[in-house]
Amino acid sequence: MQPAVPAAPTVSAQPATPAMPPIPAVSAASVGPFTCPRPHRVAVIASRPVSLFNLAVPELLLLKVEVDGRPGYEVELCTPDPGPVTTSGSADVVIRSGLDAVDRADTVIVAGTGAAEDPDPRVLEALRSAARAGKRVASVCTGAFLLAAAGLLDGRHATTYWAYTGQFAEKYPDVLVQPDVLYVQDGRILTSSGYAAGIDLCLHLVRTDYGAAVANAVARLALVAPVRPGGQAQFTDTPLPAETGTSLAETRAWAMTRLDQPLTLTDLARHASVSVRTLSRRFHAETGLTPLQWLLHQRLERARELLETTTLPVDQVARASGLGTADSLRQHLLRRVGLTPSDYRATFTRLPAA
Repeated sequence: MQPAVPAAPTVSAQPATPAMPPIPAVSAASVGPFTCPRPHRVAVIASRPVSLFNLAVPELLLLKVEVDGRPGYEVELCTPDPGPVTTSGSADVVIRSGLDAVDRADTVIVAGTGAAEDPDPRVLEALRSAARAGKRVASVCTGAFLLAAAGLLDGRHATTYWAYTGQFAEKYPDVLVQPDVLYVQDGRILTSSGYAAGIDLCLHLVRTDYGAAVANAVARLALVAPVRPGGQAQFTDTPLPAETGTSLAETRAWAMTRLDQPLTLTDLARHASVSVRTLSRRFHAETGLTPLQWLLHQRLERARELLETTTLPVDQVARASGLGTADSLRQHLLRRVGLTPSDYRATFTRLPAA
């Protein structure tokens, strides 16, 4: 018997009570496109010493986005004192723009920094100004310390790199710290864990702005995994295993070509030539999800792409994505993104108007 497909884990962001400075109220459940001119203008703040990886990821990913043959984003790196900026590694970078770039931006991203305990007051004021203006504000890794120091995370759900969550929670007790997730969105404020979670955060922004089809296309171009749910656990005590001959990468690729078919744990274990118990253990170690949670996530991604890029009736979208019925698709989509299939299609369609 095919096991019932469970709901994928999500980060439940409760309605926040913004502290100083005031932030325009936005429902955390809202997933419609972030309304701003196209291309979206993104300012990435480098607070020295900046993490070079954190700094590079938004530009590398967001500049791959094309919508109707035009760039989806403009990305501008900025810092309080333009010029050479030290990094947490052995190389320095030259950043030409000052914090006036924040005024021009629709979205502001703070890269991780080695100076999380001693933030530049100019950066904090720029972040407060951005929040008051209703801009979307995000952080990668220890950049969350700067958002908290600016008062933007009080009463909100947030995360940071797992090694610093205890220190973060102690220093900022008014922040609702979630230590075991990849990224959190609470209204227009987003925070992510360290390193590769910055990739997940940027893909989430792309999906929010332009839909799943565009985000997954960017992921394929960048040779990274498709958009992962924010509630997926960080890899803390056990690192992400290398893709070796004993990993389940081939089984996941095999399953991706059969999402429209019934797939049980036994089917997946048989393909991987392991027991169901071993499959479940390895699957969670490699993806942070159970096999059935991973399947549900991939099927929802497939359904979202079909809703965005085709005119297939909803019941056919449900069957083609492996979710069974239109009612099942509606239930899972409402739980995941807060929209019915028809509303999702109307919001994110990539098809020209009739």
